Amino acid sequence: MPTLDYVARPYNVSPFQFSMLPNILAYATGITSDFSINSDSRCTHIHPKPSLKKRLLCLAGIFGLIGTIIQPENATTYFKTESPIAKAGLLANIGPNGVDSSGAKSGIVIASPNTNDPNYLNTWVRDSSLVFKVIVDRVTSGRDPDLFGQIVNFTAAEAELQQTTNPSGTVFTGGLGEPKFDIDGTAFTGSWGRPQRDGPALRSTTWIAYANWLLRLGNHTIVADVLWPVIKLDLDYVATWWNQTTFDLWEEVRSSSFFTSAVQHRALREGAALAAQLGQTTSADTYTTQATNVLCFLQSYWNPTGGYITANTGGGRSGKDSNTILASIHTWDIDAGCDAATFQPCSDKALSNLKVYVDSFRSLYPINQGINASFAVAVGRYPEDTYTGKPQPSFGNPWYLSTFAVAEQLYDAVLTWESVGFIDVTDVSLDFFRQFAPNIRIGRYYNLRLTKEFEFWDIIRAVKQFADGFIEIAAKYTPSDGSLAEQFDRQTGAPTSARDLTWSYASALTAGDSFSGVKPVSWGAKGLVVPSTCTPFPGPIASVTFDVQAFTRFGENIYLTGSVDGLEIWSANDALLLSPEYYPIWTITLDLPASTYIEYKYIRKIDGRVQWEADPNNKFTTPENGSITLHDEWR
Repeated sequence: MPTLDYVARPYNVSPFQFSMLPNILAYATGITSDFSINSDSRCTHIHPKPSLKKRLLCLAGIFGLIGTIIQPENATTYFKTESPIAKAGLLANIGPNGVDSSGAKSGIVIASPNTNDPNYLNTWVRDSSLVFKVIVDRVTSGRDPDLFGQIVNFTAAEAELQQTTNPSGTVFTGGLGEPKFDIDGTAFTGSWGRPQRDGPALRSTTWIAYANWLLRLGNHTIVADVLWPVIKLDLDYVATWWNQTTFDLWEEVRSSSFFTSAVQHRALREGAALAAQLGQTTSADTYTTQATNVLCFLQSYWNPTGGYITANTGGGRSGKDSNTILASIHTWDIDAGCDAATFQPCSDKALSNLKVYVDSFRSLYPINQGINASFAVAVGRYPEDTYTGKPQPSFGNPWYLSTFAVAEQLYDAVLTWESVGFIDVTDVSLDFFRQFAPNIRIGRYYNLRLTKEFEFWDIIRAVKQFADGFIEIAAKYTPSDGSLAEQFDRQTGAPTSARDLTWSYASALTAGDSFSGVKPVSWGAKGLVVPSTCTPFPGPIASVTFDVQAFTRFGENIYLTGSVDGLEIWSANDALLLSPEYYPIWTITLDLPASTYIEYKYIRKIDGRVQWEADPNNKFTTPENGSITLHDEWR
């Protein structure tokens, strides 16, 4: 496995120039005796084997043509300058004192100060939790102790949001699945993709990291009296509703979603451990049971034929999605090694998935055109994306956070390999490794002074350089002031969509941490066993009878649809037919999620024509258990 397999191309070198480097190096060092490039080169068809002097004289001319390879901006340089800018940009978007957070309550994270095309001046539970996980990790590791007050503010703000009644319900009737709020802490009441069930999982993970640190410091009372009640609310929600559909993290597809399932699994595992520490044995048992169920379900996202993780169970897309890369880095546990069941960053499935995902963008964006098939490219959310931040759909762009995430997964993989002392190449991950070493074989490569020591470190160098390439892509398209928008243009690389995206800054920081060798605290992924049989968990249900008085013509029928899966999520095509047995009362009895806020309407259908009941929507909350009958009249 020659080292020349592992040369990384700096972003400012043309693909043609760089493509000749292995031949140049082989020729210069005498590995090969002939060397040829096109007629524009000063070294064409040189043979037989020339002297060292002649080789060097020849190559001097070549280096005149490819001088841009000297002194590229690399990942080290980028992180040295960008990390403090990213930290400042992140803090600028946290109320009340962040310079871009005017109007935000204390502890509230604004997604972006952008207010037009798109308007991101709201706070998302998901984004806020990911941002504050960065802050919590920096405080608890001793790297940024001055940010402790931010954690206190965040905890108070999110505890209030938990109790804020919103369109998804109350704290006990589904309201914890509400994705976003206004920055003054009040409910956002506009139309949106609801529910989004990753928020409570991510928020509880952030709080649990804080709680574990406090326990290590002996602050048991604060954890038991202040943190545990709010953590338990989120974990109970996750344990109850993980098997119900959700909007994905891009807020577009309602189905089951890999990112959501993965972070729910993590939250339940570490929640069970915290509950046990606090003597909450019933909660610990519940969370452990449901975590095992989620882990079993998590395996169903793997597509063995395509060699990638299918991001969503619905949506009609390929399933190749940054969702899966983000899930891997946000559930990284170095103690778990390269475990495939939890899709650890260095697992064969996660590596295969990364290659398939990255390759799906190689020919998609004009700024990627001409880049060698084994080098880094700009990546976005998913290849079918049409969102640009503007009102009208167009062709999607690369995203900073997605590009950072690929590098971060690779850095995480390297750190894990260095920790465990070996690299496994399997039939699943073989294509990933052959990007760097075309002749590599399936097997285990040890970090030992044996025959394969050379291969181990060459693989490490190759993967690091591949990861660095994604940072160099981000660096190339980062403005000179270091600001990070949501996206960069597929044609020009110019920043576009929402400016100063807080999540972009957070992703730059976490990628930089992994690049620097920062390792996370274990969350309990080591040694987990996937059950041989998955146990479905529909959650608590209530029996609901819908009665509506409606007079109809011959051939006309009454249907029902509404805001939850059991009511077909506002689908006129799939609406449920009511029975006319007690005409003019039309009726249907359904099992629906208990303690859930639901909106619904009736529909008339005849000869292919559809008539919806007049506004407003009918509304009710299902009981905690038992049954309920609703009596309506057609409007």
